[in-house]
Amino acid sequence: MTIASPLHRGLRLALTLLASASLWACSSTPTDPRMAELSLRTSDHLQPRPADARQPGLPRLDVAGGTVATPSPLRPAVTLQQARPAEDEGKDAVGMATDPLSPDTTVDLDDSGATQDLWSRIRKGFTLPELESDLVAEHRRWYTARPDYVQRMTDRGSRYLFHVVEEIERRGMPMELALLPFIESAFNPQAMSSARASGMWQFMPATGKDFRLKQNLFRDDRRDVLASTRAALDYLQRLHRMFGDWQLALAAYNWGEGNVQRAIARNQRQGLPTDYLSLSMPVETRHYVPKLYAVRQLVAQPEAYNLTLTPVDNHPYFVSVPIQRDMDVSLAARLAGLPIEEFKALNPSLNKPVILAAGTPQLLLPYDNASLFVHNLKAHKGRLASWTAWVVPRTMRPTDAAREVGMPESSLRELNHIPPKMLVKAGSTLLVPRSEQRMQDVSEVLADNAMMTLAPDVPPLRRISVKAGKRDTVASLARRYKVSPQQVAQWNKVATGASFRKGQTIAIYVPAARADSKRAVSTVASASKSKSGKKAVVVASNRVSKSDSRGNRNAAGSSRNTPRTSKTKVRVASAR
Repeated sequence: MTIASPLHRGLRLALTLLASASLWACSSTPTDPRMAELSLRTSDHLQPRPADARQPGLPRLDVAGGTVATPSPLRPAVTLQQARPAEDEGKDAVGMATDPLSPDTTVDLDDSGATQDLWSRIRKGFTLPELESDLVAEHRRWYTARPDYVQRMTDRGSRYLFHVVEEIERRGMPMELALLPFIESAFNPQAMSSARASGMWQFMPATGKDFRLKQNLFRDDRRDVLASTRAALDYLQRLHRMFGDWQLALAAYNWGEGNVQRAIARNQRQGLPTDYLSLSMPVETRHYVPKLYAVRQLVAQPEAYNLTLTPVDNHPYFVSVPIQRDMDVSLAARLAGLPIEEFKALNPSLNKPVILAAGTPQLLLPYDNASLFVHNLKAHKGRLASWTAWVVPRTMRPTDAAREVGMPESSLRELNHIPPKMLVKAGSTLLVPRSEQRMQDVSEVLADNAMMTLAPDVPPLRRISVKAGKRDTVASLARRYKVSPQQVAQWNKVATGASFRKGQTIAIYVPAARADSKRAVSTVASASKSKSGKKAVVVASNRVSKSDSRGNRNAAGSSRNTPRTSKTKVRVASAR
């Protein structure tokens, strides 16, 4: 018998302990409660989470079924760590939170600034120089006398203010500019002026196109919250580079840069100052900047003017949810759990009751509603869109177009804003119900370029020539042929009060049917004497035919279908 050395005994003991540990680790019922908890937490990490599951306080929307939502998943890869004491387990329970609008930016949930009132952040960014003007006090009094109006403005603006503030801060611009939509539209993205300026930043159609704001049948980016804010701040920055002064830039935003440049040049020629208050400008522009300064004073010290500003949270109100299929606006609002008015307030660029994925690839929704929307959309059964776009193949009356697409004419007119007595020209795009023949989602080309062209529904006109009488004038011929004096004057290149010479040839355009009728009358044969001395006139549709005193026609073939009588009476018609 060999006696093992102490070294051998130590190795044997180590192997025995290692084997025991292996058997213990493979056991389905761990005896150490800490290891049991670690095992449960590890298996929980490896199990897929429900689509609507999220940790409190973490902005998270999951990707499922091809429908993507922002932000991207935030949960980091799980790294198994050694078991911690029970009081320390919460440290490993969550990952890092991120900004839903900037998934790469980490959010400090302990930051007290995230829960502060956004108005405080706005006040800290005020940098415009003071404006000494009685108009500022005048407009401040106007606002303070209408606290209900101020309340409605600020309540409406609370949806959009955080995004505007973020953009202005990122660009290093004066924070007073975040208040400009209060002046332009009272923060109403659906606002439309009498001059056709639209959206909360009030872009004119041409200016909007200059700043890449698409305007077509299905959407108007001048009303889009994100696109219009980007364009407005781009425009203001360009104006500031042009004038080197924010007050002049604001005047140009309201009046146009060309007008401000001319006003500055005029003052320079006269040796006058060229600051905002020294320029000669329209009343609206003269009041424009003082209005902004009045609102700034109210925001800076609301309590001094007996106003209370509704607190606005210093975090995003909405997130962006990409969509990949066309869907009805009403369905999208229902899936998001939002009233249709609130849904449209966040997505005001939509012109039609259907959202085209190719032209409107994202929706703005409050965070909780965005999560609900994604969850409900995945579970939705049935058609997403009941409408689609149809390109009119030829110029048509609305009645014919409605019959071809299978919908009432009144619905077609109302849905596509077609006024009475108008034709829809070939190549126009109409919104029509989906059918077996029209099931595809609308293409990107059509979604971005759809337009509708209308034309008056009047009979085609035909030119006729008439001989003016002794006292004929533009007005008398217009009354005779039931057209306007302006038309007669334009056709003949004369003034509306002009007179014509007797026998002068006058051009008149009348509907084709009336032209045919007048041609029939005007081609009456001239009266001619027969051998018996009597005269007779026969009316032919396009030809003149003569008749003898016995009423026998000599027009070829005319007697074939006319019974002959011995006492034919011929009616004489005026050839006027």
